[in-house]
Amino acid sequence: CLPNMVLMAPSNEAELCHAVATAISIDDRPSCLRFPRGTGIGVDMAAAGVDPATFKGKPWEIGKGVVRRSGRDVAFVCYGTLVNSALEAAEVLQQQAGVSATVVDMRFCKPLDTDLLRQLAREHEAIVTVEEGAIGGFAAHVMQFLALDGALDTGKLKIRPMTLPDKYIEHGTQADQLAEAGLSSSHMAATALSVLGRKDAVASVRAAAGTRMV
Repeated sequence: CLPNMVLMAPSNEAELCHAVATAISIDDRPSCLRFPRGTGIGVDMAAAGVDPATFKGKPWEIGKGVVRRSGRDVAFVCYGTLVNSALEAAEVLQQQAGVSATVVDMRFCKPLDTDLLRQLAREHEAIVTVEEGAIGGFAAHVMQFLALDGALDTGKLKIRPMTLPDKYIEHGTQADQLAEAGLSSSHMAATALSVLGRKDAVASVRAAAGTRMV
């Protein structure tokens, strides 16, 4: 990646408008954003701060993420549209296993919201990073920062990265491809339970969730 480059991944169609506005506002360094194919999730654009007539968004503060759901046990630190799957996983974890999960929409891979990462590391037993990217991407940035910042020195914080596997994914719907890649909400819930030492609850959570988790 180029030095000083800004990397963004919006989590829904409204966030995409804001990301485009952010990119337009940046005039002192390169920037880029990633958004997957497919339809949006049905966000109320006006309520999300987007002009419904022009679809113009508002620039973000560079390098700042947003907490979409607050919890205490595990934090899903997400980059991109998988924020929405993490929110679903967090709801099922709470209802079926009594696990309280935070869900963070990081918005930026570079620069990272280091203040937010420090807070998450202090307040949670475990962090699960989630991205639609290959090994060596967003998760690597997060883990390198936490390691250099000393957050891993005591051995108390557990981390699990969820990335695309190092293999070709067959053509299909976005949901089918994410399931094959191990990035569905069901996989996220199972990963959270595993890192928390609650492997006994994985089967029951998946069974109770049924078709709610894809």
